[in-house]
Amino acid sequence: MKQPKFIISGGGTGGHIYPAIAIANELKARYPEAQFLFVGAQDKMEMQKVPQAGYAIKGLWIAGLQRKLSFQNALFLLKLLASLIKSFFIVQRFKPDVVIGTGGFASGAVLKVTSLFGIPTVIQEQNSYPGITNKLLAKKAKTICVAYENLERFFPTEKMILTGNPVRQDLLVPADKAVAVQYFNLEATKKTILVLGGSLGARRINQLIENELEFLLRQNCQIIWQCGKLYLDEYTKYNEEHGVQVVAFIERMDLVYAAADVIISRSGASSVSELCIVGKPTIFIPSPNVAEDHQTKNAKAIVDNMGALLIKESELNQTFEKIVSDLLKNESLQSELCQNIKKLAKPNATKDIVEEVIKLIK
Repeated sequence: MKQPKFIISGGGTGGHIYPAIAIANELKARYPEAQFLFVGAQDKMEMQKVPQAGYAIKGLWIAGLQRKLSFQNALFLLKLLASLIKSFFIVQRFKPDVVIGTGGFASGAVLKVTSLFGIPTVIQEQNSYPGITNKLLAKKAKTICVAYENLERFFPTEKMILTGNPVRQDLLVPADKAVAVQYFNLEATKKTILVLGGSLGARRINQLIENELEFLLRQNCQIIWQCGKLYLDEYTKYNEEHGVQVVAFIERMDLVYAAADVIISRSGASSVSELCIVGKPTIFIPSPNVAEDHQTKNAKAIVDNMGALLIKESELNQTFEKIVSDLLKNESLQSELCQNIKKLAKPNATKDIVEEVIKLIK
């Protein structure tokens, strides 16, 4: 049997990259001799993360529209045209059997071109409110794998499959907490607060933690604070304080989740899906600076099921200390949040998506 070829496109943030890699890994487990090619944006983090995972990648000169007038917006149409032309030659030369898009503007260019060749495409929509790229691509897609219910107003019902979002496979088997505590050199008698700002970091969350550092340490807690590489120089000075670890990026997410007692996090789709698997008491602080406020919608899908707490950025100064203090003191609430968020997990998401991909292989 001829081994299949797959193009997988998505990137810009870890929320698009890691699901793409998870899908590739599962396909490779099914078809060890299959050929894979990733396509991303040439100046984004996928250009490092994908080769580290063992896959080839080609970069497109593409970027999204800014929310304000800028020189970058003036270049958008030129970049889009260049990306479509390059995508045409990539698809023509590689001749994939199926193309999978996990989001981002690079994904939009590749899947748009793919439809011209009549090659089947799969969209993996991660959010509870789809972005404009996937909404535009939906008409030509063969299958749309979604993570949330009630997306009929955006996508054709007959194309949608509710799968959930792929997560890193090492999260499916919980790591040993004692090993995690030792790995991060933590005190076993103290509660650990894990702060996650997403793969790129979150300025407002970083400012919040800096301002609330003394309060958090007074709760007899220790803190692992993932601030993002853009902000590391600004906050690394707090590593000198007892009980604070500031890092740009966390490689061993399985261990850091195992070490955490409470998690403060953005609510990007990938993060939400991972936190459902992990099942720890979580406080979501959605970014208000994303398309259609989709992070708030992602978080509310969990909060409405009593699986997490939510604080809007506009309310942080008024409510943060009370909510954190009450959560740390209330073990019954911690247990309730853990149980409810785990009920929303979809641990078989990657396998279910791959089953849909396999159906399309000619």
